[in-house]
Amino acid sequence: MRWALVKVSLAVTAMVVVAFAVPLGLVIKELARDRAFSNAERDAAEIAPALSITTDHEQLRRAVASAGSGDRMAVHLPADGDAAAAAGIGMRRALPEDIESTRRLGRAATVRVPDGSALLQPVALSSGEIAVVEVYVADAAVGAGVHTAWTVLAGVGFALIVGSVAVADRLGARMVRAAQRLVEGARELGDGKLGSRVPEEGPTELRLAAVAFNSMADQVVQLLANERELAADLSHRLRTPLTVLRLNAASLGEGPAAEQTRAAVAQLEREVDTIIRTAREAKPQTVAAGPGAGCDAAEVVRERMVFWSALAEDEGRKWRVAGADTPVRIPVVRADLAAALDALLGNVFRHTREGTAFAVDVHNGEDAVIVLVSDAGPGIADPEAAMARGRGSGADGSTGLGLDIVRRLAESTGGDVRIGSSVLGGTEVRVWIQLAGHRPERRGHRGGVRRRRPRRLVPTFNRSRSLP
Repeated sequence: MRWALVKVSLAVTAMVVVAFAVPLGLVIKELARDRAFSNAERDAAEIAPALSITTDHEQLRRAVASAGSGDRMAVHLPADGDAAAAAGIGMRRALPEDIESTRRLGRAATVRVPDGSALLQPVALSSGEIAVVEVYVADAAVGAGVHTAWTVLAGVGFALIVGSVAVADRLGARMVRAAQRLVEGARELGDGKLGSRVPEEGPTELRLAAVAFNSMADQVVQLLANERELAADLSHRLRTPLTVLRLNAASLGEGPAAEQTRAAVAQLEREVDTIIRTAREAKPQTVAAGPGAGCDAAEVVRERMVFWSALAEDEGRKWRVAGADTPVRIPVVRADLAAALDALLGNVFRHTREGTAFAVDVHNGEDAVIVLVSDAGPGIADPEAAMARGRGSGADGSTGLGLDIVRRLAESTGGDVRIGSSVLGGTEVRVWIQLAGHRPERRGHRGGVRRRRPRRLVPTFNRSRSLP
C-alpha cells in the first residue's frame, strides 16, 4: 500500500510538472528572444533622429558611438554615385541584397547572419530617400538567461516531485503503521495476550477497525473472565467445604466409621485437586495488563476474610487483617486473586493445628503491591522444596496446587512468590505483585533479584473482628 501510494504520487506529479514546465520553458525562450530584438529596435530608434537631420558620416559615427551599441550597429545610406558612400557606416553583416530589399519594401526585417541575427530598420532621410539601420543580435544575447531559467524551473519541478513523494510516503507510512498495529494486535490476541489493544490512529477506516478490534478484545476478555469466575466459584464451592468437612471428620474420634469417613474425605480432596489442576492447565495464563483485567486487592481481601474469619472462630484461631482499609488497585483478575487467597488461607487451615493464629497484610508500594499471609504454625523446613511442589512435582502428601495458583498469579505481573519465616514464628508467604508500567528493582549479584522488604507490623489479634 505504501509503495503504491508513492508510485501514484510520483506518476501524477511528474505528469503535472511536465505539462506545465515544458510550455513554460518555451514561453521563457520566446520572451528572451523578444527582449533581445526589442532592445535592438530601441537601439535602431535612437539613431533615427540623427539620420533625419544629417547624412554626414562623421556626425553619424558620433551618433552611433553615443548610442552605446559599439560594433553591433551599422548605418547603410543610399548610394549617390559614390561607392564609399554606398558602403555605409559601421560593420556590415547582412547581405547587400537583404539591405536593398528592406530599403525597397520600406519595412523592418530580420535576417540570419553568422553567429546571430541582424535587425534591418528602414529610416526616411530628409531628402526622401531610405537609409537602413542594421543592429546585430548575437545568439548569446537571444538565449541570455534562458538556461538559468530552465535550470530553476527544472529544480522547482524536481522539488515538487520529491515533496509529493515524501508526503505520499508519510501518508502511506501512517496508513501502513496503523494497519501493522492492527495485525500485530490480532496476532498477540491470538497468542493469548489478552491485554493487547490497538491504538485508534490513522485514517478513518483504520480507526473504526481499531475501535471494532478493541471492542472485540474487551468482549473476549470479559467472556474469559466470566469463565474464570465460574472456575473460581467451583474452586471455592468445592475446596472450602471440603476443608470444613475434613476438620469435622478429624473430630469424629476413632472407629471404623470415622476412619472410612476420613478416607473418603481424603479421596474426595484428591479428586477435586486433580479436577481443578486439569482445569487450570487447560486455561490460558493470567493476563496482568489490559482494560479487561484489574481489581481492588483490599476489597478482595475483605470479601474472602468474611468466610475465613467465620471458620477461624469455629477453630479458635486469632486472626488479623492490615492494609485492607484503603483501595489498592492491582493488574490482576479479581477471580485469580480470590483463588490465590483461598489457596494460601486453605493451606494455613490444612497444615496448622486448631487455634493457630494467622494474619493477612497488604502493603501498597510505588511499583508493587505485596500480600503477606503469615501464621504461627511450625513453619516450613525447606521453602525451596515447597516451591518445587508448587511447580507440580508433588511430595509429602501435598499436591502443591495452592502454591502453583499463587505463583502463576505473581509471575503473570512480573513479580514472584517467596516463602520465609514470619514474626508470628511460623510461615510467611509473600506474594509480590508488580504494578503495570514498572519493573522489579534488580540488585545484588549472581543475577539474583532482591527487592526492598516491606516494613513489618507488629500484629494484634482478635478472635472476632468486623471487616469494613
